[in-house]
Amino acid sequence: MKLTKDMQNFILEEAKERFLKYVKYDTQSDENTGTFPSTEKQFELGKVLASELKELGFQNVVLDEFCYIYGDLPATKGFEKNQKIGFVAHMDTSPAESGKGIEPVIHENYNGKPIKYPKNSEITLTQKDSPELKKFIGMDIITSSGDTLLGADDKSGIAGIMAAAAAWNKYPEITHGPITICFTPDEEIGQGTTKINMDRLPKYCYTLDGGEMGELEIECFDAWKATILFHGISVHPGYSKNLMVNAIEIASRFVSAIPEPETPQHTEKREGFYHLYAMEGDCVKAKTVFILRDFEKKNNEKRMNFITKLKDAFEERYPGLKIEVKFDHSYENMIVYLKEHPEVISKAAEAIKMAGLELKETLIRGGTDGARLSAKGLPTPNLFAGGLLFHSLKEYIPIPALQKSAETVIYLAQNWQG
Repeated sequence: MKLTKDMQNFILEEAKERFLKYVKYDTQSDENTGTFPSTEKQFELGKVLASELKELGFQNVVLDEFCYIYGDLPATKGFEKNQKIGFVAHMDTSPAESGKGIEPVIHENYNGKPIKYPKNSEITLTQKDSPELKKFIGMDIITSSGDTLLGADDKSGIAGIMAAAAAWNKYPEITHGPITICFTPDEEIGQGTTKINMDRLPKYCYTLDGGEMGELEIECFDAWKATILFHGISVHPGYSKNLMVNAIEIASRFVSAIPEPETPQHTEKREGFYHLYAMEGDCVKAKTVFILRDFEKKNNEKRMNFITKLKDAFEERYPGLKIEVKFDHSYENMIVYLKEHPEVISKAAEAIKMAGLELKETLIRGGTDGARLSAKGLPTPNLFAGGLLFHSLKEYIPIPALQKSAETVIYLAQNWQG
C-alpha cells in the first residue's frame, strides 16, 4: 500500500524526535581498550533501544553481554510465510571527534548560505564543504553545536528503523512479513560483527548506514590494515655517529616514501589509497598504522607488496634497523557476494523509488557491517540513512532524509511479501 499523508507526517515526527534523542547518548567506541564492547557507555543507548522495541511489539528482545540488540516482529496476519528480512544499524560513533555532550541544532529552511555553529566560531558549513547542500535548500538541516560530531553515523540509521517500527505498531494496515532488527556496537572500529549471533539473523538483511537520500550501496572497499613496527638502537646523541638507529625518525622517512597521490585527500570515486591512521614512538621503537583501501583486491595486494619492498630497502639502508610488518584483512568488497543474490538489490531499489526518491545505485568509499555479513553468507547491501560529512565537526543531515529512510524500510518490507 501507498503511505498516506497522515502516515508520512507521523513517520517524519517519529524519525526526527528519535534521532534528536539518540544522538545525545555518548556511544563513542575506542579501539584501544581491548574490551568488547570497547566502551561500556554503548550499553546506555542499548538499554533504551531494547525497551523501545518491546513497547513497539517486538518479541524475543535481547540486549546481550556484548551489547548487541536483537528483536523480532511477527508478520502481519496472512503474511506469516513470507521471507523474513533484517535491518541492521550500529550504535557507536567514530573516535575521530568527541561524542560527549552532543547538542543537535536545527537550522530551519536552509537558504544556501554558510551555516554557523553556536559553539565553534572557527568553522562554517558551506557548499564547498558539501556540494550536496544545494539539493537541500528549503529543508531543515540538523548539525551539532560545533564542538562535537553529530552522531548521524549511525543514529540516523537507528532512527529510520525505529520510526518504521513505530509506524508498523500504530498502523496495522501497513502489512509486512516477519522482521528482525539488530543494532550493533563497535562498527566504527571494524568490530561490528565480531560477536554477532548469526543464528538471530534472517537470510537477507540490510544495513542503514550513511549515504545521501536515495543511495543504495552495493559495493564497498576491500580493506586491509598494515601495522609496521620499527626497532632502532639508542645511543647518547652526543656520541652516536654511525651508531644510533633512530626508530621514530626512520619511521617518518618511511611514511614520506608512500606515494602522495595515493592518499585519501587526493583520491575519489573508484581510486584506492594508503591512509596513515596512527603514528607513535621514540628513538628505540616506533609504530605506524596504515589502512589500505581499494575496490579491487589486486590493487591492495600491490600496495602490500610496495610496503614489503620498502621494508627491505630501509633495513638495508639502515644497518641494525629491524622492521616488522603485519597485514590484517578487515573486510571484502560486498559486491562479490551480492551479485549472486540480485533480488536483494532489486527489491531495495524498488523500495527507494516507492519512497519518491531518485535511485542512486552506487558504491561506498568505506565499509559497513553488511560487508562482513555478506562474507559470512548473509547478503546485506547498504541503504542510505541520509547523513553527510561523517566523522567530522561539520557532520549534518537534512530532516527529510530521516523520514525517507524510514519510508524506504517500510516499502522494502512490503516488497518481500508474496
